[in-house]
Amino acid sequence: MKSLLRLFTVVGFVLSSSPCVAQIQINPLPDQKPAVTMPLSAHELTAADAEAWLDGLFPYGLKKNNIAGAVVVVVKDGQVLLAKGYGYADVAAKKPVDPMTTLFRVGSISKTFTWTAVMQLVEQGKLDLDADVDKYLDFSIPPRNGKPITLRELMTHTPGFEETMKNLGGNDPARLMSNEAWVKEWVPERIYPPGEVSAYSNYGAALAGYIVQRVSGQPFDDYIEQHILQPLGMQHATFRQPLPASLAPDMAKSYAKASEPARPFELVNAVAAGALSVSGGDMARFMIAQLQDGHVGDAQILRTQTAQLMHNFTHSSVPGLLPIALGFYHMDRNGQDIIGHGGDTELFHSVMALYLQQDVGVFVSIDGEDDGSLRRQLLNGFTDRYFPALPQLPQPTLASAREHGAMLVGHYIASRTAMSSFMSMLNLLGQSRITMDKDGSLVTHDFQDMAGQPRHWREVKPFVWLDDASGSHLGALIKDGKLRWISYDEAAPVVVFMPVSGWQSAAWNLPVMYAALVIFLLAALLWPIAALVRRHYRQPLALSPQAARWYRWSRVAALLQLLFAAGWLFVLSRVATSFSYLNNGFDVTLRLVQLTGVLAIIGTLAVIANAGHAWREPGGWWRKANSTMLVLACLAALWFVFSLRLLCLHLNY
Repeated sequence: MKSLLRLFTVVGFVLSSSPCVAQIQINPLPDQKPAVTMPLSAHELTAADAEAWLDGLFPYGLKKNNIAGAVVVVVKDGQVLLAKGYGYADVAAKKPVDPMTTLFRVGSISKTFTWTAVMQLVEQGKLDLDADVDKYLDFSIPPRNGKPITLRELMTHTPGFEETMKNLGGNDPARLMSNEAWVKEWVPERIYPPGEVSAYSNYGAALAGYIVQRVSGQPFDDYIEQHILQPLGMQHATFRQPLPASLAPDMAKSYAKASEPARPFELVNAVAAGALSVSGGDMARFMIAQLQDGHVGDAQILRTQTAQLMHNFTHSSVPGLLPIALGFYHMDRNGQDIIGHGGDTELFHSVMALYLQQDVGVFVSIDGEDDGSLRRQLLNGFTDRYFPALPQLPQPTLASAREHGAMLVGHYIASRTAMSSFMSMLNLLGQSRITMDKDGSLVTHDFQDMAGQPRHWREVKPFVWLDDASGSHLGALIKDGKLRWISYDEAAPVVVFMPVSGWQSAAWNLPVMYAALVIFLLAALLWPIAALVRRHYRQPLALSPQAARWYRWSRVAALLQLLFAAGWLFVLSRVATSFSYLNNGFDVTLRLVQLTGVLAIIGTLAVIANAGHAWREPGGWWRKANSTMLVLACLAALWFVFSLRLLCLHLNY
């Protein structure tokens, strides 16, 4: 294009310089998106072909995975190419999913609307991406190392907040909180310096939504409706909760499984981070607006340069891995620039992908507690079918594979984590593990493939490994010769994995924890068994009265330790099962568990006293051994109580 323009300029100059030839004005065509070479194996993306392919994937996928319903929308060149519903919006009533009117809960895809609102105010000069957010708030975000947080850091998930779960969602309208109330309830601890560590943050997005409300002078729901939904003609979309009466009949009922009764409508208190309900047809309008740099027909929600800034900015957590744009994370595959966002509630799972070079967008939402890998199958299959990768020579494995790989072997915790509350238990119980295979490849036991199997990675660039099966990359950030963190393509835009120090490693912590629990269990079980045996043989407890007293109290302490562990197991089961439990009403349960822990810790004194008597008074080796083991188990329990923040005074998590 540039060479043609130069040619036209020269010709125009020659013609205009000649006295015998009239001047001719050349108006070059506007620049087009660069053409992308496609392999001959690519299928043409037509409505008929896409429908046939999707019909081969979704009906079977829904039936296999016991999923109630789903919607899929494909847009191309500013038009809806295909919009199709699968399964039922209401299983009992046999009401099918209508792709244009049936509403789905799209979770964190809501954030892209919040980020769009932020950019609208940026282009109006009302917000500055690099200013301290305290400038726009009526409360303060404490600095870390003297550094404030900026909107750019909120949009790239690098503000450094720890994870928050309390009051994030629920299903009781009586407990519903506004976005403003939720962000003001408590400010999560900043566990990383701003702008450095990618750690996905719902709180950060909700905070941005509150900033939109403050700066615009409108309630967040009103602002989104007036400045995004209405201009785009999105009549089946809302952030309002509960749903307006005009939209409630169109909402897909919430199902864990299609064979089970519907569950209550899910509520999200972090409204700006995940409260959008929307139909497939309306998501098509939003995708077209983003693909066309903020325009749909006569409607405009962003200026061209603003949309391009939003899409073209990149922040990489690890060199060589996929980055994040301003609010959209990259899903690049087969040489295609793909940006988008995923979204999950407990019962809905969605993803939106924008193929920038192709002017194509895809949206899918699935109504069920598990998507059965349908989202990944859809995006991978769609890309491979219509935009397959060009043939490439296999990348050889580097000679440094063993040396570099050895630096990565070990345990890791995700950057999206909590450090100041009992949720830090997950940093121990949820550690990821990397080992090295005999051939020098790395094996990730927790970053698994679609079949749930460990993935194998070859080093193809310095500190960049390739999974040949998926084309995904694993990378490491090395600074001053030391490993800082790792990630892989699917997670890298928003999460990294940090090596665990020796004292945090599950390699020894978990065996110690299990051993302590076994000792407590044996002590608690053998106490009544031994009493029954003595009673049967009419033998008294061969201990002095004082020693017998401490012996009994030591067994009570073992029982309390077991109850304390069982209490936290119950808490973690609620965390894993449903966010609806994680609200202020759950505080009583937490305090009861903590009270049990305080009593168990006090009981440690009885265990130590019992051991002292066992070693001072005559007796067999078994009494000395089991009393000593019980002391060691109690000391281990103390380590876990304080290292995992199990007795925090606050109840924020």
